Amino acid sequence: MLRLLTATVRDSARVRTVAAVAARFGLGVLLETLGFTGEADAADPETGALPLPRRTRLALEALGPTYVKIGQILATRGDLLPPEWIAELELLQSAAPTLPFEEIRGEVEAALGMSPEEAFAWFDPMPLAAASMAQVHRARLEDGREVVLKVRRPGIRAAMEADLRLIGELAALVARSSAEARRFEPVALARQLRQALLEELDFTNEGRNADLLRADMANTPRVVVPEIHWQWTSETLLVMDFIAGVKPVSGEALRAAGIDPEAIAELGADTVIAMVLVNGRFHADPHPGNLLCLPGDRLALLDLGSIGHVGPKRRDEFIAFVLALTGGNARSLADTLALWSEGHEVPRRTIDRAAEAIVQRHGGGTLVLSAMMPDFLRLLREQGLVLPPDLLLVFKAMVTMDGVLDRIAPGFDLSGAIGRAQVALLANRFGPARMAASSAALALALVELGEDAPRLLRAAAARLEAPAVDTGVAAAITKAGGWIAGALVGGAALIAIARWLG
Repeated sequence: MLRLLTATVRDSARVRTVAAVAARFGLGVLLETLGFTGEADAADPETGALPLPRRTRLALEALGPTYVKIGQILATRGDLLPPEWIAELELLQSAAPTLPFEEIRGEVEAALGMSPEEAFAWFDPMPLAAASMAQVHRARLEDGREVVLKVRRPGIRAAMEADLRLIGELAALVARSSAEARRFEPVALARQLRQALLEELDFTNEGRNADLLRADMANTPRVVVPEIHWQWTSETLLVMDFIAGVKPVSGEALRAAGIDPEAIAELGADTVIAMVLVNGRFHADPHPGNLLCLPGDRLALLDLGSIGHVGPKRRDEFIAFVLALTGGNARSLADTLALWSEGHEVPRRTIDRAAEAIVQRHGGGTLVLSAMMPDFLRLLREQGLVLPPDLLLVFKAMVTMDGVLDRIAPGFDLSGAIGRAQVALLANRFGPARMAASSAALALALVELGEDAPRLLRAAAARLEAPAVDTGVAAAITKAGGWIAGALVGGAALIAIARWLG
């Protein structure tokens, strides 16, 4: 294993660093599994006495943003990891010490094409905040608008690309050598990590995400997404409006600022439902650090480097899951779970038992996702059921927002927002875009049928002209001809309707 990794000379120093950090936090078993026996220092006695999940979390933080992101992705896998691991990994933060501005001035000037003092009416060299990938400074445009500059840390891309190469090699090795580890789909996880990190490293992606979410929420003026100033924005620098507000950490803090917690809770629920189930594009991590409550009972969405996407089919399945649970319908819930477990050979009896258990504990009343999910994910682990990866991110976003709402307005029922969104959900499901797409698919099938229709009709006519045709067969052929003709006429009508709707 060690020879495999150090074959790439440019990454050998990073390999030694990873081994040393893992050893310091008492992860010797992991090192031996990966072939690093005897290559690292002994564990720190004080750190080595901590529980294994905590040591792992501390080691990931010490290794930096790439490994922090691994932990954050694993924190969404409650279907695979037990609660004590999830709870610890959810504590992973991307916070980092600030750098003196002179150490990043070169990055800023290269991105702006001039010094920040020349570009802006006012610029603050003292950092407002810092994370592992970037740090933030305040500034003011010539027109008086307050903005923030998110600056990528120097050298971070090269370091993260080296980490991603090593992680890709490790994932392939683990997948080959451990059947238990294959349940985590390590190669797919490494691929997901690589895509997520490379997207986050390019700040133009965050800018586009902000523009898309702002357009999605255009009819909800109480939801604020900071405007991006594209004339100053690039891969390494993001310039956006500065927004001042109160973090949704308690109802008391909001009331002290003249903001109604109940109104914010209702708005937050409506917003996450609209993002996930109506628009299919959502903030992937709406925790209190990425949200601000503003005067007028408004809500701002921040830190949009990562957004999730969910297709129409998955949205329908999620709605069916929630409605079955709130309606106490174990059979309907089992049908949805069976859909999600297709291809994994899970017995229907197992699925039925899991659905009944969830309905008994959490069905038929107020739905508190943050209370239901630990039970649900434990059942998935114990019974070998499967939750599709795209839905894991949906559940994580919904549970995170549900936890925020319960913190500021205890007992708030997120599922009530689905009822309020029914009109929008129906309009989205049967609107012009969905109807046009369905009509196009049908039209393609009908074109293929139309191309084959003359041959089928000639064959039918020849069969009818043949002697001693059975009357039942003749009737069936005549009926089939009617179906073909009806399908062609109906298809033409659907295409016309789709064009009109478009």
